[in-house]
Amino acid sequence: MFNPTRDQSRRFLFDTWRKYQAHETLSDLEAIALEHILAHPEYHALLANPERYLERDYPPELGETNPFLHLMMHVALSEQLSIDQPAGIRGHFDRLARRRGDPHAAQHETLECLAEMIWRAQRDARPPDATAYLDCIARRA
Repeated sequence: MFNPTRDQSRRFLFDTWRKYQAHETLSDLEAIALEHILAHPEYHALLANPERYLERDYPPELGETNPFLHLMMHVALSEQLSIDQPAGIRGHFDRLARRRGDPHAAQHETLECLAEMIWRAQRDARPPDATAYLDCIARRA
């Protein structure tokens, strides 16, 4: 399993943005990341300045969204939807997107469920609960 460090994940996003700006060929995963980067113009200046932002922390107690985590969660969700894992996520997400009328807004709602599942798993020192994750999405749909 691929388990990048924080810096590797951030460099991936910085490199994707740099390659896009330079009109270089992107890998399939970079193309997925770019889709989410383009949907978040508020992060473009940050991604253009790796020297300033590579090491920056975003402690949750300050209430500021970690842009790197946010973008990588979008990438993770795209991967989940592409293979329908956990099983059933695509159907729940499609219903939520139809209800919202905006796939990006539905992604953000789904990311809230993903973040909650990860937080609970870390807090309880247990594996992530896919059933709770899907139930959360289904309730929103």
